[in-house]
Amino acid sequence: MPEEELFKTEEGVSRTEIADALRDAAEQIESGDVALVSDAEEHHVTVPERPQFEVELERLTDSETGEQRYELEYEIRWTEQRPE
Repeated sequence: MPEEELFKTEEGVSRTEIADALRDAAEQIESGDVALVSDAEEHHVTVPERPQFEVELERLTDSETGEQRYELEYEIRWTEQRPE
C-alpha cells in the first residue's frame, strides 16, 4: 500500500510545550475533529469513534557510533469508510 504523507512537522521544544500540544490534541481527538497546523500548511481530519491506538517505545542504536536514540510514538489508525 503506497504511503502519502499529508502533514509533518518536527522541531526541538520543551517537555512542557510537548505536553501542552498533546493536551490540545487530546481535546481535538475527543471531539473527532483534528486540525494540524504549521507555519507552512494546515490539514483537517475527522477521527472515527473507535480507531486503533498504538503506543510504541523504540531504542535505535547507530551501527557506527553506538549512539542510542529513543522514539516514543503515539499512533491512531483507521480505515476510511467509503460511501456505498
